[in-house]
Amino acid sequence: MKVLDKGFVTLVDMMGDDRSAVRAARVSHGKDISTDEKDRKLIDYLMEHGHLSPFEHITFTFHVKAPIFVVRQWFRHRIGMSPNEISRRYTSKNVNEFYVPDHIRLQDTKDKQNSILVNDEKLKNEAIEVLEEIYKKSYEAYEKLINMGVAREMARIILPVGEYTEFYLTTNVRALMHFLDLRASSHAQWEIQEYAKALAQFFQKTCPWSYEAYLKYQYKGDLLK
Repeated sequence: MKVLDKGFVTLVDMMGDDRSAVRAARVSHGKDISTDEKDRKLIDYLMEHGHLSPFEHITFTFHVKAPIFVVRQWFRHRIGMSPNEISRRYTSKNVNEFYVPDHIRLQDTKDKQNSILVNDEKLKNEAIEVLEEIYKKSYEAYEKLINMGVAREMARIILPVGEYTEFYLTTNVRALMHFLDLRASSHAQWEIQEYAKALAQFFQKTCPWSYEAYLKYQYKGDLLK
């Protein structure tokens, strides 16, 4: 699934589904009597009353390509999320791919964590020109250092946080829901909101009962409803 200008989120692997949470919950009582109606009611009950450990038995593995500044926010979510990121010590693959926004936002003077979208074509073009110039110069400097024989682990110092990186992420649904609470929210930076919404689509497609119940009873954000 395409995200931003050059990024993506791909579902690589998955273990479990809605009924995995149901089975995990029912083992507490030594019962495994299942119908669609009963299973959905149980999922609703679990979500409504905050019994979320059964949802840890559903896991996803994603392949993600995102700008470094997005990933640094993403990796603050450490519980229930296991990432492995491409290393610039070992490879220069796609090192010249940088995020170029299609809009510009101004700093909100009243809310430090907020930004305001502006419809100013001249400002947008000038700001993007500055970004692209720095990207070009940083990549040229990187290439120059590499050609001088400087190790990749040192040459990468020059690269900006707008550079794209890639990682694999394995997460369970409970951790994913917490991520969506915070990142599929207007309080988060717009770029990571886009990745959160992509993850939410995979969640919805693969675990529709759990996703619906999550939105109804647990979701604390404001972008998915």
